[in-house]
Amino acid sequence: MRDSEAQRLGIKTLSDLAKLPVAALRLGLSHEFQVRADGWPALQRAYGMALQPGPALDHGLAYGAIKAAQVDVIDIYSTDAKVGRYALRVLVDDRKFFPRYDAVLLMRAAVDAAPLQKLAGRIDEAAMIALNAQVELDGQSFAEVAKRFLAGGAAPAAARQSFFDRLFAPDLPRLLAQHLALVFGSVLLALIVGIPLGIWAWAQPRWSGVVLGAVGVLQTIPSLALLAFLIALMGAIGFWPALVALFVYALLPIVRNTHTGLAGVPTGLTLASRALGLTPQQTLWSVQLPLARPVLLAGVKTAAVINVGTATMAAFIGAGGLGERIVSGLAVNDSAAMLAGALPAAVLALLVQWVFDWIERRSSPGTGT
Repeated sequence: MRDSEAQRLGIKTLSDLAKLPVAALRLGLSHEFQVRADGWPALQRAYGMALQPGPALDHGLAYGAIKAAQVDVIDIYSTDAKVGRYALRVLVDDRKFFPRYDAVLLMRAAVDAAPLQKLAGRIDEAAMIALNAQVELDGQSFAEVAKRFLAGGAAPAAARQSFFDRLFAPDLPRLLAQHLALVFGSVLLALIVGIPLGIWAWAQPRWSGVVLGAVGVLQTIPSLALLAFLIALMGAIGFWPALVALFVYALLPIVRNTHTGLAGVPTGLTLASRALGLTPQQTLWSVQLPLARPVLLAGVKTAAVINVGTATMAAFIGAGGLGERIVSGLAVNDSAAMLAGALPAAVLALLVQWVFDWIERRSSPGTGT
């Protein structure tokens, strides 16, 4: 709790908190804490609390919310950086509900543990809070802080990285390459599947509603729900589930625009081509698809731009991409880190839009292509 609020209400322990009526304080508890068996449900029973948790709040945003007085009580980790920097009061668990939680390293037997053994007993709670604060609040890198700690050096005066340095950090090429692979890989798969599907739906009018309805339903599945389903289905995390999810989201605009473009070709031109002796397949490839190309390209552009934004969600399942910075920044409530990922993603979306606009202009009638 904010120390000022705790002093006003005379709260020092969880038992003091339990005495308050239902609407006395606003709780901003994390998603994990609200559902864990040893989290809020059991704590509420153990202390007989009348307070209700309310909507769950991401842990990385909770400190900002309590500092801004948007919530009054949050759950924390004892080594959080802001514990030592914000004017907060950690309530005493006077009934000893929580067991002692200690960090334990688990590794394969083949890994040499000798270097890690040198750290045994060197990092207590206060040291971890200070190290976390150097990264989260002072803007230093994890590698710098860890290297200085191992060398026994003292923390320098706060020297925050500029936003320019964070934006063009060494990981940018890697993240950008991962993002592009997800976006254009998924769009390519959607082209391979979506164009034939759109052609078939146009050629079989009685099935067009079923096909367009099916891909439309797939588009409505929330991205995190789809990623969770694919992880369970494929038994893996990372690049491939994310690629399949983005492929699913790219299908609708490509299938729909292929169908719409072909349906918009004048019937007279189709009849004229057949009168000249062209087979249905020749008419499709030489007349109908070229005339439908502007509408089809618009669908591909829509799919690509949508996937640039949606691909940021892939970082939640370890697929990398520019969303990695956003998720990392969200975890520690670092707006600069989030912006360092969001800004390149926005610029990439604009570039993709511009490239497809240029292709559309080049392929429109009268350009000679």
